[in-house]
Amino acid sequence: QPVVDARSGEIVGFEALLRWNSSDHGFVSPGKFIPLAEDTRLIVPIGEWVLQQACLEAMKWPQPTRVAVNVSGEQLLDPSFAASLVGALAASGLSAQRLEIEVTESIFVRDASQAQATLEQVMALGCGVALDDFGTGYSSLGYLRRLRFSTIKIDRSFVHGAATGSRESLAIIRAVVAMADSLEMTTTAEGVETSRELEVVRALGCGKIQGYYFGRPVPAKEAMAMFRQQEARLGGSAA
Repeated sequence: QPVVDARSGEIVGFEALLRWNSSDHGFVSPGKFIPLAEDTRLIVPIGEWVLQQACLEAMKWPQPTRVAVNVSGEQLLDPSFAASLVGALAASGLSAQRLEIEVTESIFVRDASQAQATLEQVMALGCGVALDDFGTGYSSLGYLRRLRFSTIKIDRSFVHGAATGSRESLAIIRAVVAMADSLEMTTTAEGVETSRELEVVRALGCGKIQGYYFGRPVPAKEAMAMFRQQEARLGGSAA
C-alpha cells in the first residue's frame, strides 16, 4: 500500500502487506493466519521470506522510495533476526536507509529489554523503525523515551475522529505531531479515506499519509504502474 507525502501527494514509500490466496481455501484473512503463524512460531520463517521479497521489490522502485515491513514480537525475540535482516539487504542490494521496520508497542510486553536490544541493532544498520498504531496501547510515551523511532504512525481511529470534529482526536494528533517534530521523527496518518480526512491531517501537520484515498493494497506489479502514472502526471504538470 502506498505511503505519500502529505503536501505533494507523491509516493515516498510502500508498506509491504502479506496476503494468502490458498488453493484449498481461497483468500484467507491475515486476521486468521497471522495469529496462527505467531502461535506456532512459523511467523519467523514467514517473516524472513517477507523481508527478502520486500527488499527485492523495492530495488525496482525509484530511489529513495522506501519499503516498510511489519515485524512481530516473535521475530524480534529470535536470535537470528538481525542476521536475516542483513541477509535480505545484502541479497537484494537495497540500501538500509530505504528499509523501515514497523512494530507495535505489544512487542515490548513479553521481553522489553530483548526487543529494545534488537531494534537498536536494526537502527545501527541504518534502517528506520516505525511505531505503528500509536496511541492505542498503554505506554507509548515510555517507548518513545527509550528508542529513537524514525516514524510515528497515527492510528486511523484518531484520523476519523478528527475529521468528524472530535476535540479529543484533534488534540491528540496535534500533540503527536508536535512531539514527533521536537524528537525529529516523522508522522504518518493511517486510514485516510476521504478528502475531508486528508484536509484535516494536512492542516494538523502530518508529514505522510496512508489510506484508501491514495491507494488500496495492490500486487507488486501494480505498484510499479503507480510509479509510471506518477511520472506521467508530473511530466504533464511540468509541461
